[in-house]
Amino acid sequence: MTLPPGQRGVDGFPRFGTHLQHPPPPVPADPVIEMSGALTEDFTLSVAGLAKLPRQELRADFHCVAGWSATDLLWEGVKFGALYRTQVEPLLAPGTSISHVVFEGLDGHRSIVLLEDALADDVLIADRLDGRPLDGDHGAPVRLVSPSQYGFVSTKHLCRVEFHTSQPPDPDRWSPIAAHRRARVWQEERHRRLSGRVVRPVYRTLIGPIRALSARGSRTGPGGGRTGPG
Repeated sequence: MTLPPGQRGVDGFPRFGTHLQHPPPPVPADPVIEMSGALTEDFTLSVAGLAKLPRQELRADFHCVAGWSATDLLWEGVKFGALYRTQVEPLLAPGTSISHVVFEGLDGHRSIVLLEDALADDVLIADRLDGRPLDGDHGAPVRLVSPSQYGFVSTKHLCRVEFHTSQPPDPDRWSPIAAHRRARVWQEERHRRLSGRVVRPVYRTLIGPIRALSARGSRTGPGGGRTGPG
């Protein structure tokens, strides 16, 4: 098994995300994904409706920017590229050129993704993992999955997608650990200003504290298949 530079395989699939010390956000009774931005009209796509679109399975590894990789995961969902071309492109005014997509989750996490990266063939909006519906620890009811980018791009609990014609404001612009804007794992794009090799040791020191916070906030707890503290 070949992993990207600086990555180490782990057993299972550790929990990660925003506000790890808290349980995952509750799933709404009728969850939807709001689509907005540079469109002729905003629209909502119900999660139930998403499940009726053409389905895709994807077997891929998941790479955390801290340096661990969960391997051989089987995701199922809808290709974002297919969704974009069938649902979004018809709502673009002539001459409108989308450059960035913002994915937002129920936990408040936002990832800003170049359209060309979001349209990659391996990017899904997933609702199943290893043959089971997503649980709260891993992004229920649906999440973005972009295996070629570090895990912080793959927004969990997806509830809103915004389409922009230019780079949207970046809240992490001045953060000392500002994440790389493209976050491609094979180019080791971990940090915006420092090389991936330089920040590896620093990020790895965060794994222990993150594991402790995850255990405190996890609903599933250890022993639940690929879920569990991490």
